[in-house]
Amino acid sequence: MLSVVIITKNEESYIAKCLESVKWVDEIIVLDSGSTDKTVEICKQFTPHVFEMDWQGFGVQKQRALNKATSDWVLSIDADEIISPELRTEIEYGINHNQYDAFLLPRLSSYCGKFIKHGGWYPDYILRLFRRELGYFTDDVIHERVIFEGGIGKLNTPILHESYSDLSEVLEKINSYSSLNAQKLFERDVKSSLSKAIFRGLWKFIQTYFVKAAFLDGKHGLMLAISSAESVYYKYLKLLELQNRCR
Repeated sequence: MLSVVIITKNEESYIAKCLESVKWVDEIIVLDSGSTDKTVEICKQFTPHVFEMDWQGFGVQKQRALNKATSDWVLSIDADEIISPELRTEIEYGINHNQYDAFLLPRLSSYCGKFIKHGGWYPDYILRLFRRELGYFTDDVIHERVIFEGGIGKLNTPILHESYSDLSEVLEKINSYSSLNAQKLFERDVKSSLSKAIFRGLWKFIQTYFVKAAFLDGKHGLMLAISSAESVYYKYLKLLELQNRCR
């Protein structure tokens, strides 16, 4: 048996397509964190297992959702991700032939309407499919990961990630994620400065656009490199701000 676990907050633009792509599984668990749009209403059209809890960070929320699952296998996906029929076939084959206890899945993400294959964005392997009793999520507020004990294989067909639908969403996520990442670094006692913020942002652009060849994705690759650099720059700038507040 296979459970899908998803965390949500104000995902009405994406969630129906996501849930439609996994309606073949044995159980869908949705953990919502205070949506004010139609997310919960849409989710209840696909599954009775919709729960609402306060926001505690990505890692804690995903572990809470995992704790609600009952199947032997779990597939963790985000509200803006889609499982294609081809990936479904691979998943079903993988969990039914018992060669591994978990699988890394490639992820193909879009940026302002274009799927990006360079710049470090693809194949972007992530551990998302695993035996429920052998894995758990770290409690990181962002960039959480699965801690797993057992044999891990790889699938070939990517999860389709419909991220950053337009520039407004890019700016919104730069602001949100840079704040979360700054807080994470602050809690780890990482130090920042204005020069460090500038240097790290500049290096992120060089790394993304030139070293990891985002230029091969045309104008979208350039836009991606710039916004990635901005995200890093603001992360370290906000970290500096947190340091100054605590002096």
